[in-house]
Amino acid sequence: MSPNEWLAIGLVFGFFSLMMIGVPVAISLALSGFVAGFIGFGPMLFSLLPARMFGVVSNYTLLAIPLFTFMGVMLEKSRVAEDMLETIGRSMGGLNGGMGMAIVLVGVLLGASTGIVGATVVTVGLLTLPTLLRRGYNKSIACGTICASGTLGQIIPPSLVLILLSDILGESVGSIFAAAFIPSLVLAGIYILYMLVLGLWKPHWVPAIPAEERAGSSGKQLLKDLARSVLPPLALVFAVLGSIIGGLAAPTEAASMGALGALLLAAGARRLNWQTLKETLHGTLTISAMIFLILLCSQPFSLAFRGLGGEALVHDLFNLLPGGELGAILFLMVLLFVLGFFLEWIEISYIALPMFLPVFMNYGTDMVWLAILVAMNLQMSFLTPPFGWALFFLKGVAPPGITTRDIYLGALPFVLLQMLAVTVVFCFPAVATWLPRAIGW
Repeated sequence: MSPNEWLAIGLVFGFFSLMMIGVPVAISLALSGFVAGFIGFGPMLFSLLPARMFGVVSNYTLLAIPLFTFMGVMLEKSRVAEDMLETIGRSMGGLNGGMGMAIVLVGVLLGASTGIVGATVVTVGLLTLPTLLRRGYNKSIACGTICASGTLGQIIPPSLVLILLSDILGESVGSIFAAAFIPSLVLAGIYILYMLVLGLWKPHWVPAIPAEERAGSSGKQLLKDLARSVLPPLALVFAVLGSIIGGLAAPTEAASMGALGALLLAAGARRLNWQTLKETLHGTLTISAMIFLILLCSQPFSLAFRGLGGEALVHDLFNLLPGGELGAILFLMVLLFVLGFFLEWIEISYIALPMFLPVFMNYGTDMVWLAILVAMNLQMSFLTPPFGWALFFLKGVAPPGITTRDIYLGALPFVLLQMLAVTVVFCFPAVATWLPRAIGW
């Protein structure tokens, strides 16, 4: 190997070493990229970087990130999500496992309206975990259901993961959103089926709400509550996604309408005040700044890696793998899963994926299909111990009787269910590619 290729390998190891000693991810990316790039091709690095930086900050599609974030945080801070959870929980509480299924359905709705894993897990955890424990739910099952339902926002459009993957892979946001729609529902369906099986096999783990408690709410009142608390957010989600997938609006335009719609929903619920708006803006700024800082700091890293011949090394590595294109995809899936134990999805997306992208372009891989496989794999990183963020979020709001062991044990079955969903999409690509082709993307 040439000296530059050894330097590319040292760049990767340097990045991981900086992270392991506690340097923030964004700083680790920028520092390792600057040092290796300067050693490799000198001051020319500083003449190449400005154009790449400008490309990030002027990317019109990425403007959808703060707008969708605002939409999600507003729905969470105005407690519209709480109303949905309470109403759906009462409507399904008569079944063994019904409360668990209600949490999954709320996870779907919150995922489609907020897309923020932390907000969903914390909201659902605060509202339902004490109630589930009081009603006799198994501790681990309750914790696992809440964590897994919260991660649905990573694959259900409009997800920030999908927006960034569309930018990395060079595909339209509408086609990625359309491709994710059916796989996300398949995953939610697998979760619901799991709760049904538990209700039949171990009913004492997931008991129904007692009949006397359910008798306090009439069917007519329940229908009114569903129409009041579930239909408006659902209509907002369908309007936003429908306009993008149907080609009526660009993602940024639809995101701005979604942000306005969230404001109107909060005002309609009489919960729009200065405090709510201030908290929403603060949350939006924090999340958006974190994402864009990592995006900018990843530019020196990726520029140095490519300039030092790292792409050729990756290509040679994939040529050694058996199985051609499918073998390369399986290797990528395993690698992303392992990285998910230690890194966040955004670092994996902007570090690992661009390294391997030229290989799949040479194979002629369907990038829309690959994007959905990657997104579902990245979703697992929120549930995999020891650094699964959904597990940390729930531990932060869990009652004193819930241990870290309870949360980890509860998450493991859902990791296996997510693997099953990834396998379904891998073996049957049409699950992801049929809808984009049917609507002409």
